[in-house]
Amino acid sequence: MSQHPSYVRVFLTFARNSLVRDMTFQSNFIIETISSLSWMLMNLGFYLLIFRYTDEIGHAAGARWGQYQFFVFLATTLFVNSIVQTLFMPNCEEISEQIRTGRLDFALVKPIDTQFLVSLNRVDWSSLVNFVFGLGLLGYSLWRLANDPVAPLVLTAWQVLLYPVYIACGVAILYSLMIALSATSIWLGRNQSLYDFWFYITNFSRYPMEIYGGNVPGKVLRAAFTFVVPVLVVVNVPARLLAWPLSEQGWMLALVGLVATAASLALSRWVFVRALASYRSASS
Repeated sequence: MSQHPSYVRVFLTFARNSLVRDMTFQSNFIIETISSLSWMLMNLGFYLLIFRYTDEIGHAAGARWGQYQFFVFLATTLFVNSIVQTLFMPNCEEISEQIRTGRLDFALVKPIDTQFLVSLNRVDWSSLVNFVFGLGLLGYSLWRLANDPVAPLVLTAWQVLLYPVYIACGVAILYSLMIALSATSIWLGRNQSLYDFWFYITNFSRYPMEIYGGNVPGKVLRAAFTFVVPVLVVVNVPARLLAWPLSEQGWMLALVGLVATAASLALSRWVFVRALASYRSASS
């Protein structure tokens, strides 16, 4: 019999244990769920207010982010961020504490990949409420676009199939940034800046990239966050796949998304392994 653990079974065990733990403190779970949903509703209200005064966003840069195209973008943002916050954020946040207390020693002696273990040990089920909200928002937005009396949107099978692929790419890019930052705690000591980093970086990814065009600083930001720290491709690529007809897709940007995903995963793995090689056991 093989001695290698089934990673799927291990993850399912983590997910089940996390759900049991969340259900043990049901009031806390409900409060976190309501808090996440309330924050999302306030954001949606803000964007509804904006579209009362304008028909499109990014028109000057050649894009057509109308109200329902933008809501497709917003739903895509919810999908990516909710998956990352459900699976990875609570775990990466704890890595510095594991290093400080010596609990990382126990992860190192387990017969399983350490990065997998520290990345998926806990599942934050309450964060999935935004994913469910995103499904409703996406379905309603696509229905409105498909019934547009002027230019109804007709989706092809390729668009529908590629959308979850690029959602996974966006999740992988954000996870890569997060785990690489968390791993630096081994070199830098107790790193408590993860949430600040998460806010600043994802703040660039939650808007269409056209808003960074125009002047020189905007173009520099757009290039930096597309090719250096590729957060602009996280949501822009999958959102474009559903918001616009297939003939209007920016396939070069989609190719950049695939390359950025592979490069981000490889680089974050290299950083994690190098950092782990510098780790000194708390008992040594």
